[in-house]
Order: sequence, then C-alpha cells, then structure tokens
Amino acid sequence: MTAYIVKRVFKLIPLLLAISVVIFIIIQLPPGDYLTTYIIQQQSSGLEVNQSSIINMTKRYGLDKPVYQQYFYWMKGIVTQLDFGHSLQWSLPVKQLLSERLPATILIALLTLCVTWGLSIPVGIYSATHQYSVGDYFVIFIGFIGLAVPGFLLAMCAVYFIFVHTGTSLTGLFSAQYVNAAWSWGKVLDMLPRLGLVVFIVGLSQTAGLIRQMRAMLLDELQKQYVITARAKGLEEKKLLWKYPIRMAVNPMISTIGWILPGLISGEMVVSIILSMPTMGPVVRRALIAQDMYLAGSFLLIVSTLTVVGTLISDILLAVVDPRIRFGGVSE
Repeated sequence: MTAYIVKRVFKLIPLLLAISVVIFIIIQLPPGDYLTTYIIQQQSSGLEVNQSSIINMTKRYGLDKPVYQQYFYWMKGIVTQLDFGHSLQWSLPVKQLLSERLPATILIALLTLCVTWGLSIPVGIYSATHQYSVGDYFVIFIGFIGLAVPGFLLAMCAVYFIFVHTGTSLTGLFSAQYVNAAWSWGKVLDMLPRLGLVVFIVGLSQTAGLIRQMRAMLLDELQKQYVITARAKGLEEKKLLWKYPIRMAVNPMISTIGWILPGLISGEMVVSIILSMPTMGPVVRRALIAQDMYLAGSFLLIVSTLTVVGTLISDILLAVVDPRIRFGGVSE
C-alpha cells in the first residue's frame, strides 16, 4: 500500500504541471489582457488614460513578454516560494487574497461535504430498505426537487422569504455590528445561521444525488444471490445488511470524492455571490471578467489540485473499505 501511494504521488506531479499549462492557456485565450480591459473601462467612464502608467504596468506585470515566459515566471514563483503572483486588479499579492478568502470557501465546502454524506448514506439506506413505502416516495420527491432547483434560485428565494417574514437579512457572513468586532460567542452565534443557510443551499443538490445513488446501489446489492442465500440460512437482517451490502454500496460514493469537493466549491462560488459571502466566489468572478490571469489561474489551479488529490484519497479509501480491490492486480 505504501509503495502504491508513493508511486501515485509522483505521478501527480506531471499531471498537475499539465493542468497548469492548460489553465494558463485557457485564461490567455480571450482577446486582449487586463490592461486592454482596464483601458476600455477608463475610457467608457470618461477618464483619461495615462500612457506612461500603462507602460509601467505592462513592464511590472510582465505583460510585454511572450506567453510561455509569463507561464514559467508564474510557475517558478509557485514552486520555489509558493508565490502565486500579483493580482493586477487588486494590486495585491494573490497569496494575500487567497489567505483572506480561501479558508472560508474551504470551510463551507468541508462542512457541506460532512452534512451531505451524513444525510445521504442513512437516508439512502432507509429508502432502499423501505422501497415503495411512503417514506421512500417522500425521499424520492425531495431528491427530484434538490436536483431540479438551481442553487442560485434557491438562495434568492431563501433570502427573500426570510427577510419578508423576519425582517432579517442573512446576506454576508456576519451582521453589521459583528463584521469588524473581535471573535466572541455572540459573533459565532451570529455566524451560525448564515453559515447553515449556505451549507444547506450548496449541499441540497449533492445530497439529493448521493441519496439516489446510495438507494440504487443498495437495491442492486440486496437482489444479489449472496444476500438471498444469507437470508435463507437465517442470518439476522440487520447484521446481514451492515456486514456486506452497505459496504459494497458505499464504494461508488467513495469514488466520487475526487469531484465532489471541487463541485461543492464551484457551487459555493455562485451562491456566495448572491449571499455576499466573503469567500472566493465574488473575487474570482471579478478576476475572470477583468482577465486578472494570476488570480483566476491560481484559484483554478487550487481547485484542480483538490480534484487530483481527492481522486487519490478516494482510491486509497476504496482499498481500505473493499479488500477485493488490489492495485495492479497484485495482492499487497
């Protein structure tokens, strides 16, 4: 197992380098660059563009160099100093913007992941073991709603109804009186309902999808011959259920870790824009519009890294949960 993990980690290096190249190329594809967008915005506002400042900014950010030199400059800073470059739009180091916004984004994604798995597995088991019951039909109905309703629409409706009926606006991570206040129990209690709303909205569609997946996989396992034979021999239903079918049904869910976490972060971005959350969502949106290549590229690279690392974690967990899995067909 250790040799397999080390081998896979070394394989991640060229994969991440290839991903970084693709990300940088995609960001460079739109015509023009940040300065082009900046000049157009200044002219549309009726402001005079200082040509000398444009030349200075072009040299400062290396925009006068070929694309491949810009890429190598960017990657050299990441590899040697963990320096993601300088944000052209914010005039700040990208590392500083990431340190301010990324922790809240990852916190929301991890909380959503825990809630999603904590709900989908037991609810999916109940739905499969009570097939065609009232509870099963209710779970299916809620699942269809969760899959059909977009997160941004649910966020707008939730904010509107909460404000109309309670007079409280749940936009932002804190109320106005706690935004700049020091951490206290009052600030934590003020944050919890807002954080809970984001987790609920972001996780609804993922939870609905995983419930349906868990239900389908468990129903398939319960119809297999080994389950029928075990029942015929008088094995207790609860013991039979937890010893074999559930373990097998969970395997496909574990294999989805690689894309669930980045998917949650992407879903959180849209919802956070509507709810005015101090996360990466609003910042990345502005960076993409303004062609702030280092900020947008760094965030996309982090999300891609999470996908690759999540895939590695899911492969390791599958080997632990299911002893039938052997890497390369060789018993470890």
